[in-house]
Formats: sequence, C-alpha cells, structure tokens
Amino acid sequence: MRYLSIILLALSLSWTANAQAASAPAEPASPTSYVSLVPAIVGNYGAGSKLKYYKADIALRVKTENVDRVQYHEPLIRDQLIQLFAQQSDADMNEHDGKEAVRQAALLQVQQVLNQEEGETLVEDLLFNNLVVQP
Repeated sequence: MRYLSIILLALSLSWTANAQAASAPAEPASPTSYVSLVPAIVGNYGAGSKLKYYKADIALRVKTENVDRVQYHEPLIRDQLIQLFAQQSDADMNEHDGKEAVRQAALLQVQQVLNQEEGETLVEDLLFNNLVVQP
C-alpha cells in the first residue's frame, strides 16, 4: 500500500508539471501590422479593343518593426502591382483560382522588389480586401 501511495504521488506530480508546461504561454511571436495601400489601385487589364477595369484594395502584412520601411517603398510597390495587373487575362481576374494566382504573383512581386531595395522581403502576406473587375 505504501508503494502504491508513492507511485500515485509521483504520477500526480508528473501530471501537474506537464499541465503547467502545457499551459505556460509560448514565446510571443513578433507582432504584425497591416499596411493598406491607400488609395485603392485602379487601372486597366487584359488586351483587346474593349477596356477592362479593376479596383484593388490591398493590405500588406508586415512585422510591426518594418512598417516604416514598407511605407517608404509604397510608390514602387504600387508601380509593380499596376504593371502586374495590366498583364492579366479575363480568366485571371474573374475566376476564384485566377484571383488567388494573381494574389500569389503580387505577393512574390512585392517581396522581390523589397528584397532588391532593402535586402529583405519585409512583407509576409498580401491580402485583397476588395477586388472589383469590370470586364
């Protein structure tokens, strides 16, 4: 009976230690912020005789300490995105999978240009808050 009490006490202490370790807060991740490209980007896309328009409200997810660096390069980022959108087809801008591919291409373009300018990608994600197209 004495051994059983010792074993139960040891198991209880082990469980308490594991529960405390599991409930301990994880090391905080670097805080993130969102940089909105304001005003929205508006332009033409596609080829052909009929003009097609888009309006894109875009936010960039960045680490909080990089917000100023990203905002400094906003004119260059906007230029790169306008050029990218101008090359898109109707399918790219109207279908769900196409829009996701455009979002991924835009993220990659922004990361590449910031890597050239700053030596770091700085932007973790690019989000379309709103993407309206008029084919």
